[in-house]
Formats: sequence, structure tokens, C-alpha cells
Amino acid sequence: MPCSKGSWDASPPGPEARYEQSEAVSLAFVTARQVLPPRQVAVLVLRDVLGFPAAEVAEMLDTTAESVSSALKRARASLERRRPGPPEDQWPPAPGSTEEGVLAAKFATAYEAADIEGLIALLTDDVFTSMPPMPFEYQGRAATVGFLSAILTSGRRHRLVPTRANGQPAFGAYLRGTGGVDHGVGLFVIGLGGHGINAMTRFEKGVLPWFGLPRSIPGE
Repeated sequence: MPCSKGSWDASPPGPEARYEQSEAVSLAFVTARQVLPPRQVAVLVLRDVLGFPAAEVAEMLDTTAESVSSALKRARASLERRRPGPPEDQWPPAPGSTEEGVLAAKFATAYEAADIEGLIALLTDDVFTSMPPMPFEYQGRAATVGFLSAILTSGRRHRLVPTRANGQPAFGAYLRGTGGVDHGVGLFVIGLGGHGINAMTRFEKGVLPWFGLPRSIPGE
């Protein structure tokens, strides 16, 4: 029977909802672990991921509830600053939509071919790129293209394996090697705006297992 207005649906989330929640927590934790001080990471995980009350977290960490609340506020603010949102007039395509799939496929094709011009065509003017835990950030198309060019003009070729992270298209990046094995070198998460890719985050290769990807794959 449908719930009446104002009532709470206590039914457990379905498989798709649980998967989306799991990948969002995974990405948030990976990001937090790499960019926040250890105490803030602990508070964020205990409060926002595991749901412990501030008083219990304070007891665990041998501090006060006020300090816990302050650390949580700073951690959330730091993560929010690192998550660029799309302009109000440029909403992203719906997750799993044809438009999203086309943009993600074009990115993968251009990246694997080291097609700089093809990548430029996919980026918005205000695209924002970051590389946690390294403190490098690139704002704008020109800066991001410089970052990509440094990777793709080295003569090495990459293979991208699709996955999802935080409800967004993501790719495990593998360096094509000799001996029939391609080795993982990182994870790209791309944010899509109304007119192209407006955000990219590149994580180190250690996060690949968090998203169901192996550290190496058979070469093609």
C-alpha cells in the first residue's frame, strides 16, 4: 500500500540504490583519506559513514563532542570545496542515459588514441581537474589540456575500463605493456555538464579495487 503523505517508507533500498550508496561512500572515503588530516578522516567516517553520535565519537577519540562537531564541519567543508558543481544552467545528463554514455565513450576513445584535439572538444571552458592526494589542481580548458598532454604525448598508450563512482562515469586507466599484461595506473572520474565534461578527478592506482577493478588486466 502506498505511504500516505508525511509517512516514512521503512522498506530497505533495492539493489541499485544500495550500489549507488556504496560507490558514493567509497569515493567519499577515498577522497577524504587522501586530502584530509587523519583526525578529520576518523571523525568523518565515524559520524557520516558509520553513523555514531558525536558523544560516542568523542569518547572513542578521547576528545570532546564540541571538537568532534568542529572537525566534522571542517572535513565536510573541505570536501565540498573539492567537488565542483555544474553551473545552474548546465545540468548534467541523467545517469545511465544515452547522452551520458555517448560523452563517456567519446572521452575513452579520445584518451586511448591520445587524441588531444578530440579531448579538447569534449571539455567545457571552466573544466576543473584535480589529482588527490597530490596538491595539483587545474582550472579551465587550457590548464586541463596541458595536464592531459603531459600524459598522452609521452608515447605511452592507455586502455580505459569503464566503471562508476559517486553516480558518475569513471574509468580505470591501464598502461598498455609488453608481455600481454596492462598495468593499472589510476582511476579517472568525470563530471558532466550540459555541454561536455566539466570536471575530472584522477586518483592513484591503489583505489582500483574499491571500484571492482583489478590492478592489472590481460593485454589486447
